[in-house]
Amino acid sequence: MATNTLKPLTVYGHWGAPNPYKIKIILEELNIPFEWHVIEIHEVKSEEYTKINANGRLPAIVDPNTGITLWESGAIVLYLIEEYDKEGKLSYKTAPEKYLLQQWLMFQVSGQGPYFGQAVWFARYHHEKLPSAINRYLDEIERVTSVLDTHLTTTKQAYLVGDKCTYADLSFVTWAFLAMGLLRELGQERAFRQVYKVQRVDGAFE
Repeated sequence: MATNTLKPLTVYGHWGAPNPYKIKIILEELNIPFEWHVIEIHEVKSEEYTKINANGRLPAIVDPNTGITLWESGAIVLYLIEEYDKEGKLSYKTAPEKYLLQQWLMFQVSGQGPYFGQAVWFARYHHEKLPSAINRYLDEIERVTSVLDTHLTTTKQAYLVGDKCTYADLSFVTWAFLAMGLLRELGQERAFRQVYKVQRVDGAFE
């Protein structure tokens, strides 16, 4: 389906939430038209929005071209790639690369996103400062980042899979940006440099 014949997808997001921007990056890279619908944080559990996303989280999309409503950022990324990246601009279509991309996306949604998010929550928003909780999730930022760093160093690749920037690389970008801001705020310079290095190496800032 040519992108110039597509009806715009609706993306439900918020300026302060990293996961919707992960979807926005993929849509922009694939030149897919979309409309950005802001859901305020106090609205995510509203009756109106939970009809779209039963979990009451961001993001969600509605695709009028296929009639699909979808939530969970990893599921949305895979849907967009399968439905709209037929030429493989951000993906590979054959083994083993196809499955390695899925592996790294699963690592992002199960490792990077939740742990980085908890670090931000306990450092900035929890009603009391709990150093043990903050340090636990700061350690997880370093651990998750070290997995990426070790892989890129060992393979001597610029990207997680293959010789081009893919959806796997892009999926790590928004949470990494958020983490770098938090680490600077907390004076965690060593961890900041580690996250910055990985994001530079895998080409996600290009």
